[in-house]
Amino acid sequence: MNRKLVLFFSCPDKKGIVAAVSKVLFENGANIVESNQHSAKSVLNPHFYMRIVFELDSISAEKNLADIKIKLNELKHIFAIEYELNDTSVKKNAAVFVSKEDHCLYELLWQTSSGDIFLNISCIFSNHKVLSSVADFYKVPFIYIPSNFTASNNNNCDTDNADDGHRLKQEQFILNEIAKYDIDFIILAKYMRILSPGFINLFNKKIINIHHSFLPSFPGAKPYLQAYEKGVKIIGATAHFVNEKLDDGPIIEQDVIRINHEDDAEELKKKGKIIERMVLARAVKFFVEDRIIQYGNKTIVFA
Repeated sequence: MNRKLVLFFSCPDKKGIVAAVSKVLFENGANIVESNQHSAKSVLNPHFYMRIVFELDSISAEKNLADIKIKLNELKHIFAIEYELNDTSVKKNAAVFVSKEDHCLYELLWQTSSGDIFLNISCIFSNHKVLSSVADFYKVPFIYIPSNFTASNNNNCDTDNADDGHRLKQEQFILNEIAKYDIDFIILAKYMRILSPGFINLFNKKIINIHHSFLPSFPGAKPYLQAYEKGVKIIGATAHFVNEKLDDGPIIEQDVIRINHEDDAEELKKKGKIIERMVLARAVKFFVEDRIIQYGNKTIVFA
């Protein structure tokens, strides 16, 4: 069987980039089977992005791949190319974080077990124990995040510092546990906790969250209640990368569902769950198939 790989690259936009990269692949036995590109127009800094899927003959794949990497490194000096090369036969490993709601977790577990998403869910973290039976059914390690960490031995510490200390102790526990697994990225599947900037930076651009509104509308807490009070006619869900600002990271995928004046906040929440689980699953699928390029606070999704 042929070996299939995905090449991502980006560089300042100029003539000859596609020809140069295509020549490298052609001269080293690669057969291009898929190609997508995007030029981000900017007066100050126009940039070019491309995703190429190519095959190599399995017999000579290792040698050809080594030669391709040498030539791509040479192009760094000519075009200032930054690239990433991934083997499509290798599954990415994810840690899924949840709280009490199960719909997004079930969707991810079902789609990975059925082969619709080529992913290994290595472990499930939760600050509640209610979903441990789901993890047991799918034979995925379930790690409960204890809630009994004390932030400080000083009874006079202020509330904000106490909360921060509590969160940091929890996150250190998570880091100690997650180190036992070979994790490529994290999925927040209705994990109703805010992560610290330090934790987010450790997994830079590798945390995907599902938010239950069509961002940038209704960020933060209780978006369905916010939507109900505004009397909107559609509600949505947004999957995005996590950054240090709440519900502000680069958007990967969104969708909406129509509602009407008879729907109360609870009905909005019920209908919204349908969108949430599908949007998150699509975003994860895009990620594991290397279809997403981040630039600034935006994404290019070659779907």
